[in-house]
Amino acid sequence: MVKALHAAGIEVILDVVYNHTAEGDHTGPTLSFKGIDNGGYYRLGGEDRSRYTDYTGCGNTLDVRRPAVLALLMDSLRYWVTEMHIDGFRFDLASALARSMHDVDRLSAFFDVVHQDPVVSQVKLIAEPWDVGEGGYQVGNFPPPWTEWNGKYRDTVRDVWSGARVGVRDLAYRLTGSSDLYRSDGRRPFASVNFVTAHDGFPLTDLVTYEHKRNGANGEDNRDGEDHNRNWNCGVEGPTDDPAVLELRARQVRNHLATLLLSTGVPMITAGDELGRTQGGNNNAYCQDNDVSWLDWASIDADLWTFVSRLVSLRRGSPVLHQEAFFEGKEIPGTELPGTGGTRDLAWFAPGGGQLTSSDWFDTGLHTIGMYLDGRGIRHRDERGRPVVDESYLVWLHAGPDPVEVQLPGAPWGDGYELVVATEYPTGAPPRPTAVAPGPVRMPGRSVWAMRVLRTPSTGL
Repeated sequence: MVKALHAAGIEVILDVVYNHTAEGDHTGPTLSFKGIDNGGYYRLGGEDRSRYTDYTGCGNTLDVRRPAVLALLMDSLRYWVTEMHIDGFRFDLASALARSMHDVDRLSAFFDVVHQDPVVSQVKLIAEPWDVGEGGYQVGNFPPPWTEWNGKYRDTVRDVWSGARVGVRDLAYRLTGSSDLYRSDGRRPFASVNFVTAHDGFPLTDLVTYEHKRNGANGEDNRDGEDHNRNWNCGVEGPTDDPAVLELRARQVRNHLATLLLSTGVPMITAGDELGRTQGGNNNAYCQDNDVSWLDWASIDADLWTFVSRLVSLRRGSPVLHQEAFFEGKEIPGTELPGTGGTRDLAWFAPGGGQLTSSDWFDTGLHTIGMYLDGRGIRHRDERGRPVVDESYLVWLHAGPDPVEVQLPGAPWGDGYELVVATEYPTGAPPRPTAVAPGPVRMPGRSVWAMRVLRTPSTGL
């Protein structure tokens, strides 16, 4: 399978769960480690050694501090790389592996051994940077060269599109690679694995359809699964025949996906979200080996698939949309026009056309932001060491319910704009390509626009 995927140009990342086993807590079965050396493989309670320390929510935690356990883990990782040719690993509840005595420790034996291993250190290492124990939430705190599932990205994007009054300050960090989390220790934007949904929780269609989980079929009286999902059901709980609600839900799905695919960092789309998959409101479907959790390839939202394909193609062909270095926000030499100054590699615009002010950044009632990305300010180089130059884009995100008038900035920012993706359309494609002059344009409520910047030869690219 790995060979076939590699032949198709697809890398393989293996999800590894080294933090707990199926033996569970003291009431669970004895399958392997309990019967071999219970105290040698598991973290046991301080006073009552018949009980297990549980940082995972699954009853037990492997004790990676012990040499035998760490050796077992490393032997397994090396096997997957050397024998099966895996390209990297995603570590489930990775904070549990990095705990020394009790706290998560950047200098733990686990990190040391991984970083020094000549095989494992050379592949992609992705952390789920939290566990369920105290102090386990460690987004932004894993050391280089680790990349991380960016839980703050998920929470911010969900808050914005659910209508929470959170403003745009945190959203700006998430859209541009989360430099507040990953820049200080020398990591780059690809350290941020951006996502809105994952295999746990609601799929994207359910995120905009249900505000309350429906996990009764799991056999735990609906007690399992996350209760606080930062979501909005578009005004109606569950299925509906109301065409206005259905259209709004479809647009909200597109808004989440457009935000994800227009953000700097590594976008992660959970399988099925690009097809419109639903779990019927179940947000903890790991125990459902049936049509609740299966991916039905015969039931595809064709418009949504086309929309995602359009955005993926745009991102793949536009280096400015997947930058390898953090933005500087500095003026680009050679872009200055008399009396106007120049453009920047990154600039933020308010609906009125001016760049965001300090008060704008702290205005929790602001629902609209324009992100200007100048393709002449890209800081990484190609494989031959040459500067990378691309077209420029102005991305508008408007999470408010009502239409808003936004002002498209003139020179030196642009001589015109072409709308290339708009989430009010089912496939994201405007009815016909149209160049729009700088000035006011009306943007629908709850929508995302990606606009290509047009320049005459006298003003640049």
